[in-house]
Amino acid sequence: MKKQQFVVIGLGRFGSAVALELMALNYEVLGIDRNEEIVSNMSELLTYAVVADASDEEVLKSLGVRNFDCGIVAIGDDIQMSILATIILKELGVSKVIAKAISVLHGRALEKLGVDRIVYPERDMGIRVAHQLVTPNLLDYIELSKDYSIVEIKVPARLDGKALAEINTRVRFSCSIVALYRANGIIIAPTAMDQLRTDDIMVIIGSNENIAQLESELMNDN
Repeated sequence: MKKQQFVVIGLGRFGSAVALELMALNYEVLGIDRNEEIVSNMSELLTYAVVADASDEEVLKSLGVRNFDCGIVAIGDDIQMSILATIILKELGVSKVIAKAISVLHGRALEKLGVDRIVYPERDMGIRVAHQLVTPNLLDYIELSKDYSIVEIKVPARLDGKALAEINTRVRFSCSIVALYRANGIIIAPTAMDQLRTDDIMVIIGSNENIAQLESELMNDN
């Protein structure tokens, strides 16, 4: 099976983080940026890294961008460049295009271009930090939609030894525990008989309202 290839346009903090993580996952990555110093620093870390103007269609054609499975437009300081690069990727037939947006208006423009996924790194991180600040046991928060999320919640000492059947989150809160992280590994799709341990991390999926209720009534219940 052919391994997916990614092209990342814009190697700032967000773009370089995405590119390096894809490399760590053993995918091929072409990184493109206008800044020679940035490209020089990334050249030995990525499969390929080139200095290029991503708003120039002929340049992207010459780099064979149309042959990549996914294009990630990570330009954050130049909305016009971001939009032009996105248009070119779409017109070249890149099957999946993901773009970073720095504002709601930027995101709307990208949406109208038919981008497959729009990422708001600063906004999303702000939301996650806010949730972590007001929910002491919450370790991470991922918004799936306006109404649904996945959260990671640390198991408090008072739930040590309790089976999942006892706390029964599905019936009581309409939330599902889809995984348990613990020191010696991870349990995927735990059963009702699996017991919680202090400091396990529950991965829970559900509506925002039901997750908030679970946190309030179960985690803080004395």
